[in-house]
Amino acid sequence: MLVGFGIFFFILAKFVWPVITQGIASRNKKIQDQLDEAERVHAELENLNLKHEEMLAQAKAERDDILNDARAISEKLKEDAKLKAEAESQSIIADAKQAIQMEKMKAITDLKNEIANFSINIAEKIMTEELSDKEKQEKLIEKWVNESQLN
Repeated sequence: MLVGFGIFFFILAKFVWPVITQGIASRNKKIQDQLDEAERVHAELENLNLKHEEMLAQAKAERDDILNDARAISEKLKEDAKLKAEAESQSIIADAKQAIQMEKMKAITDLKNEIANFSINIAEKIMTEELSDKEKQEKLIEKWVNESQLN
């Protein structure tokens, strides 16, 4: 039995054991390759995750810049509109003041013309009344002639 076991052991050691050790070594190499690949993929995922976070931060910064620019443009447009409205209101006020002044001058001129016309009408009536009598006419003419000679 011992000899049978020795032969069995020899056959196993010579033919089966190298195949088993080679299979185990192949399996170990395959597992190690898969672990190395998993580690490489994990590192690549970490790298992609970092790139993703950088891109996300960059996109947020760009968004903030765009929003800030939009706010600045909005504020400038509001300020420009406000300044334009103020300028237009000042122009309207100036035009209104000028129109009021022109209307005032027109009213004064019209009033002066009315007073002049009224004065002429009164003078005309007085002259008509004064000159209706021949004797009064002659006295008035004499008075005017004397006054014109003095001047």
